[in-house]
Amino acid sequence: MRRRTAVVGCAAAVAAVVAGLQGLPAPAQADPPPDNRSQLLDVSTPTRADKEKLLKLGFDVTEQADADSVTVFAGDARERSLLKSAGYEWTVKVADVEEQNRLDRAKDADYAAKTAVSPLPSGRDTYRRLADYEADLTLLAKKYPRLVKPITLPYKTGEGRTVRGVEITTNPQNVSDGKPVFLLIGAHHAREWPSAETAIEYAFDLTKNYGKNKRITSIVQNTRTIVVPIINVDGYNTSREAAPKGDFSKFDYEMKRKTCEVTAKTLPEELGGDCGNNPQGVQRGTDPNRNYPGFWGGPGASTNYRSETYRGDGPSILPEVQNVRWVVSNRQVTGLITLHTFGNLILRPPGVMAVGAPPDEPAYKALGASLAVDNGYTNQPSYQLYDTTGSTEDWSYWATGGFGFTFEIGSSFHPPYAEGVIAHYLGQAPAPGAGTGGNREALLTMSEATGNAKLHSTLLGATTPGRTLKIAKTFQTPTSPVVQPDGTAKDPIIYTDKLESTLTTGLGAFKWSVNPSTRPYVAGRWGRDPVAPTQPSVTLTNPDGIPVKGQSETATFTIKAPPEADNGKATIKIGWNKPDVDWDVYIYGPDGKRVAQAASLADPEVAVLLDPVPGQYTVQVENFDGGETADWTGSVEFAPPTPASYTGVKESWKLSCYTKGGNLLGSRDVTVDRGRTAWVGDPCRRFKG
Repeated sequence: MRRRTAVVGCAAAVAAVVAGLQGLPAPAQADPPPDNRSQLLDVSTPTRADKEKLLKLGFDVTEQADADSVTVFAGDARERSLLKSAGYEWTVKVADVEEQNRLDRAKDADYAAKTAVSPLPSGRDTYRRLADYEADLTLLAKKYPRLVKPITLPYKTGEGRTVRGVEITTNPQNVSDGKPVFLLIGAHHAREWPSAETAIEYAFDLTKNYGKNKRITSIVQNTRTIVVPIINVDGYNTSREAAPKGDFSKFDYEMKRKTCEVTAKTLPEELGGDCGNNPQGVQRGTDPNRNYPGFWGGPGASTNYRSETYRGDGPSILPEVQNVRWVVSNRQVTGLITLHTFGNLILRPPGVMAVGAPPDEPAYKALGASLAVDNGYTNQPSYQLYDTTGSTEDWSYWATGGFGFTFEIGSSFHPPYAEGVIAHYLGQAPAPGAGTGGNREALLTMSEATGNAKLHSTLLGATTPGRTLKIAKTFQTPTSPVVQPDGTAKDPIIYTDKLESTLTTGLGAFKWSVNPSTRPYVAGRWGRDPVAPTQPSVTLTNPDGIPVKGQSETATFTIKAPPEADNGKATIKIGWNKPDVDWDVYIYGPDGKRVAQAASLADPEVAVLLDPVPGQYTVQVENFDGGETADWTGSVEFAPPTPASYTGVKESWKLSCYTKGGNLLGSRDVTVDRGRTAWVGDPCRRFKG
């Protein structure tokens, strides 16, 4: 979007005028020194094309965005000049990020000095270092051996570190107990410290309050919770141990986002050094939350290896990503939350609007809404933030059917601890969930949803005690068409998933909580059939007169409700058909809130409303430039809802039974849908003949 012309300071102009009146030469005007402060900017991106263009420019884009804008970091005057040259306008959210970072750390020191024990379950009062996490994970396992089992993920990081977590349930050593699994993970992105803090505090909460809190006791008894506070261990350690700068420069290691692996594209002169001290600085590595194979290679991830959102040299190439895939593929993870900062959002698939709504959209949306009641965040599909591909739940959900969400916590990557961790976890001001429970309540709600049989599937049967049951399936899925640096796309890459988990039978009947046998990727897409005709097009009435440049006028239209009309989409077009003229368009819904806008250089300007709420809408049309010479015309066109496109494909689990010695006793295919129970009888009956 265009950058509006700034008002020039008048002091120099006055000096020049005075000099002219006195017959003197005007004083030479030196250019003011560039403002090289790192700033947080709210960049106007009213269309999806604006967002995609901004991502391609390579800016450090945060997860704070809405329909109209995206928050980015501009490290210096050069980057702001690039934004301006690209036609963007913005407002400044933080004028000096380095100074803000210094103030935040001072607040942390002050809070820690005044606080002996915080109200968090662990009593912690400041951000942990990597050694603190390792010590706390060890402490939990030693203090609560009947509830906690340590887990070490199988793939070491690029710098040779292990990724650790804990499993929490009664009798935790029996990982084949058939309980539904909730996977809680933090710190995919190194600088997002509250994500790791939130994860480990939940582990303290479950263990400390087991037997004391009825709700928590039930959760621990009936589900298994796997907590991995830090996925990106190398990056986190680099960020946490770095000298504070906060200027988002190339060597501001505290603001490290990516992993630490050297990519195949890294130039020879950028090699050498370790993650916290190398010629490439924070640009080294890959964004792990763009490297999962689900839809990898599509929009919303960078092909530039120096970019903060670099997707990686190939799908699932990172050990950090392989670790998460291992957990999800080998356990029945019926609920997943991956924690990030920032934006106060609850995000669900799909990451790209063109993928279409998942077949479970109504239940998925409702579950997200129940979490939002607790923490006060905005519940929305991920693509409404901006397009992303290669993210965690866009692989886990489409491949396994387990519901997964991203939480974007707070309003900064690592704000003062009392605000970004304590307030958000416990639901205290200034967090949006103040008084409603915060992230603690949201995580408890997700734990309960993990164990809710209506949201996953169940296998029931009975066989000899001590048998090993295994369910498994192997399948292949294409990535997105792989976007190239020049914008073209090559054929998708085919990747393989193998899902396999086990149950050890006890006395009598067994119950096994599993994900549906048919993965959502092949099941189809959600939609709805229209219940009334589509509304006829509407011509907008242009009021008399033409507003002067910078002013606006309004028109209204009504979206009708069934049984008169049923509209799945409304497209508002404002055109003028004359060069060097520009009108901007803003749409306000029945509640008076802005629901869309179109403020590019296009003619016509086009704004789209999906599944619009019936009622009266207001169109504000602003004369941005030259409207006095070419008045506008407008229309609203309607389209019906998109019907569901369910494929009817049914996939099965291969259910097998083995003796303690590993001998196969029986095998069969089992098909089971979400919310359903399949009776499998005795799957260990010996083969006949």
